[in-house]
Amino acid sequence: MTFEQIVFYFFSGVLVLAAVVVVTVRNPVKAALALVLAFFSAAGLWILLEAEFLAIVLVLVYVGAVMVLFLFVVMMLDINIAELREGFGDYLPIGGIVAALMVVEMAIILGPRRFGLAKVPVPQAHGATFSNTRMLGDLLYTTYVYPFEIAAAILLVAIIAAIALTMRRRPETKYQNPAEQVRVQRSDRLRIIRMPSEKKG
Repeated sequence: MTFEQIVFYFFSGVLVLAAVVVVTVRNPVKAALALVLAFFSAAGLWILLEAEFLAIVLVLVYVGAVMVLFLFVVMMLDINIAELREGFGDYLPIGGIVAALMVVEMAIILGPRRFGLAKVPVPQAHGATFSNTRMLGDLLYTTYVYPFEIAAAILLVAIIAAIALTMRRRPETKYQNPAEQVRVQRSDRLRIIRMPSEKKG
């Protein structure tokens, strides 16, 4: 067994173990930390596949931004775990059936016969001048340019919808009008009252 195979099995084992912990642990903070470990393990596997750019993006975007934000939200909300776990066993059988069906469908669709991967030669290592970032950019902006633009349009619509849902008027919420604040006069906010001085008797 070569060193690369040992590293591959190590990262794969850590990834599977971290994913199991994410699903089974009860504390959401521990689940988020286990998900961070899973992301790091996946980044290690991508580095083995000579996809350094994707590995760095995974660590910077998901671990450095998304998961940190998720941890802050979870810790600030102070979620009651007991209420979340109520009735979990009632939906466990149907959830298991749905999960089994998803695994079977993924095995059928992503099988090697569907993609012609039954007899795939072992990929050769590239030289030091090979840039997977350039190759990814060439594929993304030439072959897959239309799916890329469709995904960008969908994300734009999602951002606009999120802003529209956030900015909707609520009757119980107080709002400020900047235009009225700018037009305010001194007489509107300040009132001078003249009172005679009192003399001590």
